[in-house]
Amino acid sequence: MSRTLTACLLLFLVNAGTASVNSDYASIQRKFKQIKAEKLKPGTRIALTPAELNAYVQKELPEVAPPGIRNPTVVLNGNNTATGRALIDFLQLRSAQGNPPGFLLRTLLAGEHEVAVTTTVKSAGGSATVNLNRVEIEGVPISGAALDFLVRNYLVPNYPDAKIGKPFPLKWRIDRIEVTPQVAYVVTR
Repeated sequence: MSRTLTACLLLFLVNAGTASVNSDYASIQRKFKQIKAEKLKPGTRIALTPAELNAYVQKELPEVAPPGIRNPTVVLNGNNTATGRALIDFLQLRSAQGNPPGFLLRTLLAGEHEVAVTTTVKSAGGSATVNLNRVEIEGVPISGAALDFLVRNYLVPNYPDAKIGKPFPLKWRIDRIEVTPQVAYVVTR
């Protein structure tokens, strides 16, 4: 195959992928706008596809997350469970908070690490609770004191309004959220 043809094909594939992400992002933005307008009939189910959710986190996370988090993805596991994955540089996160880590943490946490967080959402009647099921760093499960340390030193300082294991009200007349392997539904009240 000629170099010109190869270059054209690569350019086409890159543009097609970008167009798909932009289309999915535009689609989920329209759906969020409908939900926020609070004009949907009670019981309306808005379907959010994995492609839309991934386009959203890939576009929005850089705007709201501190430096040190990249390549976020969402996997819908079903049974109201989802897994979020990202590459995280804990040292960069800690430094962005104005707390440079000590020698031990620099040694243990240097570089980017693939982090996976699996959560379950229980929701009904306009309230939800998000529970941590599993946290993995580079495929190694984290629990107990190590997990408490990560939540206390990385999650809470960056997201002080995050509610883990505690009920919180859902906004915009949302009754509940249902997660299946194919789609997440937002159901209005």
